[in-house]
Amino acid sequence: MNISDVCSEEYNTNRDLHVHDEKKLTVLIDNGDGGARKEDVKTSSFLHSVINMSAILIGLGQLSTPYALQKGGWASSFLLIGFGILCAYTSHLLGKCLKKDEKIRNYSDIGNHAFGAKGKVIASTFIYLEVFMALVSFTIALNDNLATVFNGKHLNISWTHLSTSQFLTVAAVILALPTVWLKDLSKISFLSVVGIILSFLIFYSVMHIAAFGGVKANRSIPVLRLHNIPAISGLYVFSFSTHVVFPDIYRSMKDPSKFTEVSIVSFTIVTIFYTTIAFVGAKLFGPEVSSQVTLNMPKHLIVTKIALWATVLAPLTKYAFALVPIASQYDRKLPSSVSSKTRWFIRGTVGSMLLILVLILALAVPYFEQVLGLTGSLVSISVSIIFPCAFYTKIYWSQISKPFLVLNVSLIVIASVLGVLGTISSSKSLVNIVIKKSLSVM
Repeated sequence: MNISDVCSEEYNTNRDLHVHDEKKLTVLIDNGDGGARKEDVKTSSFLHSVINMSAILIGLGQLSTPYALQKGGWASSFLLIGFGILCAYTSHLLGKCLKKDEKIRNYSDIGNHAFGAKGKVIASTFIYLEVFMALVSFTIALNDNLATVFNGKHLNISWTHLSTSQFLTVAAVILALPTVWLKDLSKISFLSVVGIILSFLIFYSVMHIAAFGGVKANRSIPVLRLHNIPAISGLYVFSFSTHVVFPDIYRSMKDPSKFTEVSIVSFTIVTIFYTTIAFVGAKLFGPEVSSQVTLNMPKHLIVTKIALWATVLAPLTKYAFALVPIASQYDRKLPSSVSSKTRWFIRGTVGSMLLILVLILALAVPYFEQVLGLTGSLVSISVSIIFPCAFYTKIYWSQISKPFLVLNVSLIVIASVLGVLGTISSSKSLVNIVIKKSLSVM
């Protein structure tokens, strides 16, 4: 498969949520030569766009930011806020790139416009690598939270050589398999709304426990643990990395000139959201806080059960929106003589294989903190900071002022250094855990 072509209008998803399709309409315009072309009818207001962008941004980050803050110290919250500001800025840069040429439809097109075919290949590679690794992280979270939900309960499944939570995770993924056989994702568009509701249920549950759950938010948070900054930077930046869907939001807006304002408002809301849950979670559970804050919540409370099940169900709302567009690329490469049933079968088979691979990796490497941190440092920091700065600088090279050139180059260098250090740190941690686990089994 030529992944440089994996850039369809159908692709409007990332590791969290997808843009509300009802806010973006498509009509056919007569070309005058018997053909037709697609043109977007821009129907999203400023408020709709803010809601879309904010909903997309809120995801796995709320599970991990309390842990990251505790590991890095309360001073690392400035890094979290800094990433929020930087990602709002790079969102603005993407908007400027989209304004340059109406033919640019998506993130990979921006890479193509800036650096040609190689730019498109690199952008597409990182897009789908991020989506795939994020799905693995989601599935690990599914397994971990199922283990907590069914703690102390055991199924008679020794013949499978799986734990109860692993067996239930396999069952959950099997239940999700039919969704990746769908061609028309609008039939399950309600799942995106469900995903949003689940994310807010998790946030509400943590706030409820802090206010009424009998757990005092008085645990200490260290000032700064500098040696942990490379590792937690990946967790922080992952929380804001949804730039791949921003072109969809831009193109759906009634007034695209307001895109920068939409970005500022949305990132402000989400940065406050993440910072709040980071401090509340860290103050509630202190040094014992897990890389998934739901695992620390008092097990007897109803709100804990709600949060755990919300985390379990969230991945099931995302698999199809992430994997169907990837599998559909095989459909487009097939000869026109191939029947629609054969196309459907091939597309469904590819999607199923990808989902099964996600499941296998999640069960084989069930280390949420390390996998999510590696995703952030290896991929997300490039998609959300490095690439937008590089794309804008290249596209506007003849017009960019010296201060902006220095700013963008500096951001590329700093983000690259953080990315490399974070990747090394997360990789070392992952390798060490795998080795220890292997030795303990021997």
